Order: sequence, then structure tokens, then C-alpha cells
Amino acid sequence: MATYTRNRLLGAAALCAATALGVTGVTAGSAAAVDAPSKIRGDYNGDGYVDLAVGVPSATVDGKAEAGYVNVVWGGASGLGKHGSTTVSQSTAGVPGTAEAGDGFGYAVASDDMNGDGYSDLVVGAPDEDTTVGLSVGTVAVVWGGAGGLKGGFTAANGNFDSSRYGAQLATGDFDKDGDNDIAFNAHFDESSSVRMRPGPFTAGSPATLERVAGWHFAGSTALASGDFDGDGGDDLAVSYNGMEISGTTVMNRASGEWKETWRTSDRTNTSLATGDFDGDGTTDLAVGNVQPNPETEQTHCEDRLGGAILTVYGKKDGALGDGGTACTTQSSPEVGGTAEADDNFGAHLAADDLDGNGGAELIVGADAEAVGTARNAGTYWTLASAGAGQPFTGPAVSQNTAGVAGTAEADDHLGASVATGDYDGDSRPDVAVGAPGEDGRKGGVWYARSPKDGGPRPEVTSVTPGKLGLAGAREYGTVLGR
Repeated sequence: MATYTRNRLLGAAALCAATALGVTGVTAGSAAAVDAPSKIRGDYNGDGYVDLAVGVPSATVDGKAEAGYVNVVWGGASGLGKHGSTTVSQSTAGVPGTAEAGDGFGYAVASDDMNGDGYSDLVVGAPDEDTTVGLSVGTVAVVWGGAGGLKGGFTAANGNFDSSRYGAQLATGDFDKDGDNDIAFNAHFDESSSVRMRPGPFTAGSPATLERVAGWHFAGSTALASGDFDGDGGDDLAVSYNGMEISGTTVMNRASGEWKETWRTSDRTNTSLATGDFDGDGTTDLAVGNVQPNPETEQTHCEDRLGGAILTVYGKKDGALGDGGTACTTQSSPEVGGTAEADDNFGAHLAADDLDGNGGAELIVGADAEAVGTARNAGTYWTLASAGAGQPFTGPAVSQNTAGVAGTAEADDHLGASVATGDYDGDSRPDVAVGAPGEDGRKGGVWYARSPKDGGPRPEVTSVTPGKLGLAGAREYGTVLGR
């Protein structure tokens, strides 16, 4: 089965009719905006609800095919889809750049408070942006959040080499431990690639000097994630990479002033890393999605990878990442829903959050190539819980054929091609959002699952689609979900 990747999406030939795009819908959820920012990550307007940023890099903007935009679905008391949305592109006033065919604005999306004003800001990668420097040099932009919603922007990094593709991968965090959030992103240069950091603060006149985190010849990064693995209160950076003769996953730390590797494995992911305290012991753990071994070595943490496997690396109190052991989870693991089959893509897309409030983070897992009955590539997602350090995760599978889930599983829906979490309805329990970019003839959609209250039954899973939001130019909506 084919894997539904963003590279394939951006190469799509068929696109929706050209329509001018700016800021549409409303600028806030149903709750009135508070006087002070909420300081909730992903809350762009400070109303106390997490908002969902949906990157649509294949969207048409002002008649420009695949120029791309980001649609922000406002959270509110009724959850996602009931409080409108706003669309941000390079044609939006104050946003850096100009919408051009093939830019892919929204290819990667992240969220954090980048200027210290208490509002979450939107960080957006456009890796195929062309400039006077060359083709597909890429850019990383910050769109400012505020009491009135998203407004204006700031260029965080511009590619300086042909095909450098800045912004295809993004992660945010306080990596240099100075109190300001930073942005980590990929960079390609001829026969070598690297991960770079643009330090904060992101304010007018702040220095635009980039730091090199790690680099490789004939290889490049495939996924980034931030997490405090050593418990020092600052963020470390987990990086998966792959090349002709090398591959692996590493954790980089800048506590000493220089970037140093603190953990590594020869296993890697091509798509997704996630961080969270899965076993509830107070330390940050790492999940490596759809594990791929280094072909140059004979060692791998996950020998059974039929249909896809997830490697979980546990921390330990007063120890380091890995001291708590490792575990592998597949559809063949006990109490994991579904049946392992070749090319299911299990674990290719990951997110993590404490959905039930018990102190341990659940792992949201997407398998966009999973067949549902006879419907190939219909897609499935899981909410999995750790059974303890060193043990596989457990949990049920959910598809569009599951009772209480909107829609019907159809071939090439690709449910699970992206996953995210956030308290979108403000009930103090994170909810789940799952992308299905192949839905409705590849117009796409996002499936919204509220978390059950106090162990009760799972609420109905509803859909948020371009048609329901009144979006124009959307194509493969749900390919990218920010978090």
C-alpha cells in the first residue's frame, strides 16, 4: 500500500478552483476573550480554549496552485467546528512573503509563545518558497497571536541555498535555557543536511543568527520533537535522521552552552516522534513512530515490525532517557486493536497528552494506510496507554466504521494521516483531532474526538470539513495538524 506522505500531497495535479483567500470566519470562539492572555499553548486569541491549526500546503490561494495556507479552527465550549475558523496565507495582510504557486505554506506548523506576550503564536514552514537566492530555499514565518486573533507576522529564517527547504520540519522550545522560546528546523545544503536553531526572542531588531544543532553528509533529518528529557526545566531536541549509509535517532542538549548528544539509537522514524510522561513517573519519555532500523547494523529494538511498530524509550527518576527501559508496540501486541498487516503504516503519525487526567500521557497513533474491511487505505487511529515502563501500550482501534464515528470508511480516506491533541472545549481534558486528507475526493477533513468524562462512554466523534467551514481552495485538508 502507498504511504500518504506530504511529498505526495504537494505533487498532486488536481486542485480546487482559484479563490482569493484572506482571513475568513470569526476571530474568536464563543467564549468572550479575556483581558489577559490565557498562556495555554495553542490558544491564539487568549480566550482559554486551545485552537487547532490545520496546514493545507496543497491549497490554492489567489489562483496560485499549492501556494498553501493555514486554517485555524477556533476552540470553544462546543469544541471544534462550532465556533468558526480563520485562514492565514502569504496573501493575508501583515504575513511575510507573497503567495506563489508551489510555495507549500503550511507544510509544517507549530505553536508556542514566541515573543513572550502570553499569547500562542503560529509558526509556519513553507519549504518550497522561492527567493532571489534560489528555488525551494524555504522560509519559516511566525504569525502573531493576540486578543483579536492572529495578526501580522515575522520572518524567523530564510533559506540561503538552492533547495535548502527551510521549514519542512519544525519544533519549538526553550532549547538554550534563556527563558525565550526558540525554533528548530531542517536545512539542506548540496550533499549535506543539518538541523538548525533560530534563538528567541522573536521581536523587531532581535538577532537572526542561526545555530547548527547537528548535521550529516548524504543524510538528513526526518522528524523533530522537543521535550525535557533531563528534567532541568528546559527543552532538549529529539531528531530522527536517515541517509545512504547512516540513520538513527538522537537527543541533543544545549545546557552546557554547546549542543551535545545525550542519547541515541540506530532506529529511526521517517515521519513522527512524540514526547510525554507515558508511565506517569514524572520523567519525559520518547516515542519513535513506525520504527525503521539502520540497514548497516544488525541491531534494532523492534524485531517484529509487521505493519509498523512504535518504539518507546523511558526515562527514570534521577536517571537519563533510556534508563527506564524500552518497549515496542504493534497491532500484534496484547490488547491493541486491529490486525498487523504489511504496509499498514501503524505508528507513522503520533501525538501525546494526558487525556484521562491520571498523570500518564496517552499516545495517539495514526495508521493512514490501514484497510478497513475491503476499503484500502481507509485509515485508523488508536488511543493507547502505557502498561508500564518496558511494556507495550494497549488500546482500541477507531475507524469511520466504528459506532459513534462520523462518516463511512472508504478507500483512500487516509484517516490518521495526522494526529493532534488539545483542550479544544475547555473542560480541562485534552481532546483528539485526526486528519483524513483523502476524504470526499481528497478535499479532506479532520475528525474531532472529545475525551470521555470520568471514565464514561466515548462521546460521538464528529467531522470538521472545508465544506462545513465554508473554505475555498482547500485540498487534502487534514494533512498537517499543528500542536
